[in-house]
Amino acid sequence: MIEINFNKVCKNFGFGNVLENVSFEIQTGEIVAIIGNNGVGKSTILNIINKDENVTSGLVTLRNGSKVGYLKQIVEEDNLKTVNEVLNDSLKEIFEMEEKLLELEIKMEQSSTDEINKVVTSYINLQDKFILLDGYNTSKRLGKIIKGFKLENLLNVKYNNLSGGEKRIVSLAALILENPDILLLDEPTNHLDIDNLEWFEDYLKSIKKTVVLVSHDRYFLDKVATKIIHLEKGECDIYHGNYSYFEEEHEKRIMLEFENYKTQEKKIEVMKNSIKKLKEYGRLAFPEGGKFFKRAASIQKRLDKMELLEKPDENKEINLKFNVDKRSGNEVLKIRKKDLYIEDRLLIKRISMDIFHSDKVCIIGKNGTGKSTLIKYIMDVIKNNKSDEFIKVGTNIKVGYIPQEITFENPKETLYDYVRKFYVGEDNILRSALFKFHFFDDDLKKRIEKLSGGEKVRLKLFELIQENSNFLIFDEPTNHIDIETRTILEDAIKEYKGTFLCVSHDRYFINKLINKIYAIDNQEIKKYYGNYDDYNRSVL
Repeated sequence: MIEINFNKVCKNFGFGNVLENVSFEIQTGEIVAIIGNNGVGKSTILNIINKDENVTSGLVTLRNGSKVGYLKQIVEEDNLKTVNEVLNDSLKEIFEMEEKLLELEIKMEQSSTDEINKVVTSYINLQDKFILLDGYNTSKRLGKIIKGFKLENLLNVKYNNLSGGEKRIVSLAALILENPDILLLDEPTNHLDIDNLEWFEDYLKSIKKTVVLVSHDRYFLDKVATKIIHLEKGECDIYHGNYSYFEEEHEKRIMLEFENYKTQEKKIEVMKNSIKKLKEYGRLAFPEGGKFFKRAASIQKRLDKMELLEKPDENKEINLKFNVDKRSGNEVLKIRKKDLYIEDRLLIKRISMDIFHSDKVCIIGKNGTGKSTLIKYIMDVIKNNKSDEFIKVGTNIKVGYIPQEITFENPKETLYDYVRKFYVGEDNILRSALFKFHFFDDDLKKRIEKLSGGEKVRLKLFELIQENSNFLIFDEPTNHIDIETRTILEDAIKEYKGTFLCVSHDRYFINKLINKIYAIDNQEIKKYYGNYDDYNRSVL
């Protein structure tokens, strides 16, 4: 059954079409991922389905009676209720039905013979709707969601007092409890730790709902997506499979486009040469030259009618390469028997870590276990050259750092003014270098505070490559950046000759780069060799 249908949809915000003749169908029960670079219209499609945006032209239809639930990328809701009350509000329809059923049960006991048939009919009709909404399993469903998203300790906390990440998780849990027919999810994995992610993946596959999601989490897309809609230049291509299938098939399609384009170019060249030669023969074969001119005109006519193929774009990738000025010593960082606290709360006890030259290390663990606090502790000791009995920093260490929350000392200054503080070189060379990081002339005038999350990450990366550090420390480096930029960053780190330490929930990123994992659990930190899949096998 077709749940959602887009037919030649165009969307224009006044500066050209964001969507151009976009057509696709989504069947009931499919989990469909919309992917593409930032700004290509992924969230716009979700907004159109949710009727927050109108189309400029074309037609969008949803199955009659389908109920839509939408988790937006930015949660702006202001709510004075507790988490428990927010979750229960999502079940308001169920609870109201339950109360009505109880009222009808009492009424049946009190009804006269004349009234009983009418009351029973009302009860049966309402009960059918209640069963359809899985009303008798409401408590079980609520408990499953609370446990799955690990909300037990937040139930009595006011929603407004939650962190941004916690609000997002609660909003996602509340949306699922509403039991919509169509789930629209914009970056649903943001702020979920790996345990949450794996539970959520299994849950999405089990509920048999129609899901349309936008995500840059490639491991997540591999696990859940049954169809990929790839947006590029306002148009879409459909791939019937998960992300890995898309990657492989997309490469094949691009190669085929190039081959078809080159074949057509050769054919056009042959036809043009034939026209030229026939005209020359015509001029030389007087008075019999007319037939040559006719043949030339016939070929020209075929050439004019030919539908010309566009040359496939060659990706203008960000020019990202981390160079190293001076090699560090073999022993980069050693921590022994360190108890890590935040205020008076113990996060991790007796930490022992060893990081050596050219290691690529990731710290993983549930939210709130101390990953970022550990990174900040390491950075504080290294940057401020502190004396600390628990930590030993190697020789010739030069650190490049990107924190989880990127901040700037003067957010009101322009991007250009900020870059001029650290970039050594002539203005035309600087502009050319920024262009390779997808910062164009208009972007240089933007105030730092107006940059998107992805632009701030790119700006920090641009700053970092000027430093030629031999020890990179990143806290959630793939947050806010699209898949293309993630791939470029991964390739740059893979080729990097220095040492790399990060915190990440991005399992695809960890699999591609990491050779050593430190996992935090129950206030303990343990070492595992290999990438995420190696770690997963060792703890099963």
